[in-house]
Amino acid sequence: MKKIFLLALLCGCLHVGAATKVKRIEPANWFVGMKNPSLQLMVYGKNIRQAKFSTDYPGVKVDSVVRLDSPNYLLVYLNVKDAQAGTMKLKFDKQIVNYPLNNRQMAGEDHVGFTNADVLYMLMPDRFASGSSKNDQIKGMNPYVNDRSEPSLRHGGDLEGIRQHLDYFNQLGVTALWLTPVLENNSPDSHGYSTYHGYATTNYYQVDPRFGSNEEYIRLVQDAHAKGLKVVMDMIFNHCGFEHPWVKDMPSKDWFNTPEWLSEAQDANASGVDRNTGMGDKKTASSYLQTSYKLTPVLDPYASKIDMHETVDGWFVPSMPDLNQRNSHVMRYLIQNSEWWIETVGIDGIRMDTYPYADRDGMAEWMKCLNEEYPNFNTVGETWVAEPAYTAAWQKDSKLSKKNSYLKTVMDFAFFERINQAKTEETDHWSKGFHRIYNSLCYDYLYPNPSSVMAFIENHDTDRFLGNGKDVNNLKQALALLLTIKRIPQLYYGTEILMNGTKEVTDGNVRKDFPGGFPGDTHNAFSREGRTHDENAMFDWVSKLLHWRQGNEVIVHGEQTQFIPVDGVYVVARQYKGKAVMTILNGTDHDAICQVKRYAEIIGGRLKATDIISGDTVRLDQNIRLSPRQTLIIEIK
Repeated sequence: MKKIFLLALLCGCLHVGAATKVKRIEPANWFVGMKNPSLQLMVYGKNIRQAKFSTDYPGVKVDSVVRLDSPNYLLVYLNVKDAQAGTMKLKFDKQIVNYPLNNRQMAGEDHVGFTNADVLYMLMPDRFASGSSKNDQIKGMNPYVNDRSEPSLRHGGDLEGIRQHLDYFNQLGVTALWLTPVLENNSPDSHGYSTYHGYATTNYYQVDPRFGSNEEYIRLVQDAHAKGLKVVMDMIFNHCGFEHPWVKDMPSKDWFNTPEWLSEAQDANASGVDRNTGMGDKKTASSYLQTSYKLTPVLDPYASKIDMHETVDGWFVPSMPDLNQRNSHVMRYLIQNSEWWIETVGIDGIRMDTYPYADRDGMAEWMKCLNEEYPNFNTVGETWVAEPAYTAAWQKDSKLSKKNSYLKTVMDFAFFERINQAKTEETDHWSKGFHRIYNSLCYDYLYPNPSSVMAFIENHDTDRFLGNGKDVNNLKQALALLLTIKRIPQLYYGTEILMNGTKEVTDGNVRKDFPGGFPGDTHNAFSREGRTHDENAMFDWVSKLLHWRQGNEVIVHGEQTQFIPVDGVYVVARQYKGKAVMTILNGTDHDAICQVKRYAEIIGGRLKATDIISGDTVRLDQNIRLSPRQTLIIEIK
């Protein structure tokens, strides 16, 4: 656990003279021994821009002092290459600020990220579990309520609730937790909507107090590590929240993209815009630029300037100001913020939201810096276009792009789209059902590293895979593929207990509370005793598969072979050091026959295999009869 004085600094406390102009400095502390010795200090304070700055701390040089457009910001760039840990005295005119330079907890190379050996479990802190009621109402924050009956308001989940259920993740068999953003989202509730989701950041260095404190975040990560669980932090560089101090007092005129409309809409009521939803009775200010949500122009060789402008410079919604990553000071701020959280908390990965909406060159610089500082770390970017060629072009070292993104992991929206189409179809002789998966995976040659592509069947932005139903057979087939193909798999919380829902009314209906995570819940799905028969059956099936997958060299390192579906049967095989795994799926609503001879190149002369779920022996000297929509995963040694 970090020392108490450091935790105080994490909360933004500064010990300065009473007459100081400095309100705060970001980051509140830094680290010696970084490969990049440059440190940007963003100094906040009334009329601080004109302050004369100096420091005489040994080993520290002042590279530059940047005076921005606003009188209330000052950027100081220091070189700390030769500095030792200690308290650096920063002088602003006659005021002295004590600034900590700390030793790193570990070398950059020792920060090991998630890989295809992991299974990520994505959850929303507000909707998973409440560990304390003390943080349900925080004085001084913009008006909000906790109301679990309203799908788009806050429900009161927090980091402590997650920490108290770490054993559940071990029982299930996942190895990494992806939490949706935990940073402060100090936006007021409006018309039944809130920013419970966390994607409207108002403080990049502070955990939202309704989720807990920075200290509690550190404790959660440490306890997760003690139980063999990695933690992935969700970040958003494309935009911040409307209530971020930068909006009311922009550091520079180009801090945001297309900020002109803000002068027309200083009062959200006057503009007629609900800043949480982007909706309203009146038109948005005339100079407001809405993103088209079309990501193709970023890579389109024929893209028009207007299309590119709308995609990259347009705002996601009026409540989320679009940051300008072409501004080098903005980008340096964001890069340092990532490094600070890695160093301070010890996170094991980053998931970057809305990746192609941000400036491509700026994001490549971010990734290059992280890769150099933390060569074994990993970051996954959300690249929501369901075509393999598009996604592959975003992966590090892709030959499909003239620009290197340096992004190691991309999200496989093609797999997501195809598996959700296949579940509603029978696998025919040509294109439907599991032919869609076959016809997607056959383009893996486009990826520099298919094993570092993240696949999923659902997430917080999509309908749940089960929709409004409970089709267990389809779910098992999707999960069997997800967990055995050459990918990094990501699960969505609650699927293991058959949680369902669709977005047709609101996103909140696919982000329901995990049963048993909140005071007063009569249904507790965290325990075997509290789960229903059907929930236990699904949990046991998923858990068996996940525990089998852990440390399985065939799945982690094995070569992949897929077979064109025949008579509705789709087979994907993995092979490594004389061992093999075959995932066999009947993609029809009737009995089917798996013709064993067709898979001789995998089976060889071996006569039997083991069903990894039941443990039963499966004979390989005869055809295998499959029931409708049956899933069979067999291990051949």
